[in-house]
Amino acid sequence: MISVSKLLCDLDAEGDGLRYDAAEESGKPQITEEKQRRPVVVWNVTRQCNLYCQHCYASADTETAPGELSTEEGKTLLSELADYGAPVVLFSGGEPLVRDDLEELIAHAADLGLRPVLSTNGTLITEERAADLRDAGLQYAGVSVDGLPERNDAFRGEEGAFDAAVRGIENCLDAGLKTGLRYTITDHNAPDLEGVVDLLTDVGLDRFCFYHLDYGGRGTEILDADLTPEERREAVERVCDMTREYHDRGEEIETLLVGNYADAGFLVEYAREHLGTEQAERIYQYLRVNGGDPAGERVANVDYQGNVHPTQFWQGYSLGNVRDRPFGAIWEDESNPVLRDLRDRDDRLTGKCADCQYQDVCRGGSRLRALTVHDDLFAPDPQCYLTDEEVGVADARAATR
Repeated sequence: MISVSKLLCDLDAEGDGLRYDAAEESGKPQITEEKQRRPVVVWNVTRQCNLYCQHCYASADTETAPGELSTEEGKTLLSELADYGAPVVLFSGGEPLVRDDLEELIAHAADLGLRPVLSTNGTLITEERAADLRDAGLQYAGVSVDGLPERNDAFRGEEGAFDAAVRGIENCLDAGLKTGLRYTITDHNAPDLEGVVDLLTDVGLDRFCFYHLDYGGRGTEILDADLTPEERREAVERVCDMTREYHDRGEEIETLLVGNYADAGFLVEYAREHLGTEQAERIYQYLRVNGGDPAGERVANVDYQGNVHPTQFWQGYSLGNVRDRPFGAIWEDESNPVLRDLRDRDDRLTGKCADCQYQDVCRGGSRLRALTVHDDLFAPDPQCYLTDEEVGVADARAATR
């Protein structure tokens, strides 16, 4: 995640220590006081979902899939994550609220000292369920809304999904749960971006996470709905402009970009143009600490059957199963070639990524997208929208002539 509001507007957030090793600069309570040393773990507690979204990386279905980790197996996993030192566990799905033991699992995580957070479509969050989640120890609920009503409902395969999600957001806020938006930008919904933010800001939200489409699960079936490089650049610039406009009006909304570390290089370029060289350099140093794409290092995934993946989007490749070995043993096992190469990718990147001046703040972006499009783990991320001049490739080419 890249915090646009932190970098462009100096807005304090609870993740400043986790992302930028800058806890001492923040006036807000921190998730951790120092940059994470262990991965944030996304646990897909179920594959079942009450919706059928076009971009679902987990290929969720309306029926329960066989082999789901039981309550006791889930508690064992959470204990392993706590022992290993994972700072955060994100309960995801499918739709995690279809599990009637969700609150029990959240409470167990909280008792172990893990920070439990939730990714949900929000449509099942009643007033009672929101209160139960709060009482269990949930620290944050990220609710997915992908456009204004017509586009969101078409994208999620259910009429009324938008209104139900907004009710879920309101119920979370009324219960005192920190709540935010999760919005995946595609060609279908990009025109709704500002409208969704304006509407949900009025509802009371002050945290917005904008995801780029990753090419996993059903996301691979809608590649033609992905933005062009020009459209992507425009969307990211709109997020930056919108963040600054809200901040200038005294409305401190937190905005984050997720899933495309070309955004890191763009933010430096944006800051240089709008805020000056000194501010751009400060932002660059924060992004160096953040470290670029986290797959296989600062983020991990455990699916509903206990398989461990380099990220939640990379469901097609398993590093091992927690029913066979503890999570920490799997994550530390660099005899796995994919895990080893992800952690040693800098000298393996090819194309413009190999010579990019922003490699240390991007690390080549999504390896899953590169693999999906180019059948090469170390090819350039097809979502990179920076120009040759911006990445420094043009200068390098000129120097060799």
